[in-house]
Amino acid sequence: MVKSMLMMAIVAIAPAVSQAADLVVDTQPSAKQCIDLNDTSLTTGQDIAFLKEEVVARMDRAIAVSEDPRWISSTRPVFVWASETKVACGKAYGYLQSNWRDEDYISKCDCFHAKMLGFMN
Repeated sequence: MVKSMLMMAIVAIAPAVSQAADLVVDTQPSAKQCIDLNDTSLTTGQDIAFLKEEVVARMDRAIAVSEDPRWISSTRPVFVWASETKVACGKAYGYLQSNWRDEDYISKCDCFHAKMLGFMN
């Protein structure tokens, strides 16, 4: 009886222990992640062609990360930030296609991309 209870306890704990080596906690709430969007490397004063190139590069990198099984199954929030980057950069690119610089989406694209890269390392 004691032996079977011990085995059940080990089986119940095993899944939590197996992922502990990759556990990285994103301690800030997502709303506060990019609170100061003015610290972006993509400024709105730059040429639209340059902004398009940079936004597309960030979006392509995020797409590659979001399709990588290593990051999909990781306990790190890399997949989440890759998904956020894809959306923000996609919207920024859509506005840039019509020669409109949406400062919020350009900043979010850059910030979310930096968060994604930060959790990859």
